[in-house]
Amino acid sequence: MSEHIVSSYDTDLQNLRRSIAEMGGIAEKMMADAGTALVRRDASLAQAIIAADQRLDVLQREIEEKAILLIARRQPMAIDLRETISAIRVSGDLERIGDLAKNIAKRVVAISDQMQPQKIVLGVQHMSELVQEQLKDVLDAYATQDVKAARDVWERDGGIDALYTSLFRELLTYMMEDPRNISFCTHLLFCAKNVERIGDHTTNIAETIHYLVTGETLPTDRPKNDASNYATVSAGPGA
Repeated sequence: MSEHIVSSYDTDLQNLRRSIAEMGGIAEKMMADAGTALVRRDASLAQAIIAADQRLDVLQREIEEKAILLIARRQPMAIDLRETISAIRVSGDLERIGDLAKNIAKRVVAISDQMQPQKIVLGVQHMSELVQEQLKDVLDAYATQDVKAARDVWERDGGIDALYTSLFRELLTYMMEDPRNISFCTHLLFCAKNVERIGDHTTNIAETIHYLVTGETLPTDRPKNDASNYATVSAGPGA
């Protein structure tokens, strides 16, 4: 990026970028730890995730305040204005990702003493790993202002939605096969939905990157394959 005549202006923008980078690092770790805690049913790790969310909340408020002051003092134009607005948008998405990771952690605490077969968790684990990749890729794209990489994350959202629908049906099947799985699988369904929503926020960030670099918005209809609201499980012969 080109430097401004007023060096303190560059400092203001650099401070915003550093704060976003810190938020991104925390959100990535919370998301990764939430997946690990779920697989291991690790209540202590889950509690650490819950505690980490407070720092994200503080950073998000600081970024908003810095961005508003920057607009008021500098009256930025063109890409400088877009970068400032984008910082507000991205910080909001990262704060919500933290909230969703915290929600998963709370579910982990609730099921930490339940000993259902590990295979029931595998689908949520796989979905979580894919969304972790999306989050990493979109944060890298934001740091480098890579529109192509951002577009790639945006286009992958449909695959996450399709996986969620498949997982929704799979967990319903486990519940139908054995009523003892109902409580555990219900918590997993909420975990899976939180992971899917994190995926949505990564695509929000991808859209913001596209706006930041090009000044244009992506189509409002992103790829969607989530049919879970209509998903049913066959009762099987003789039911």
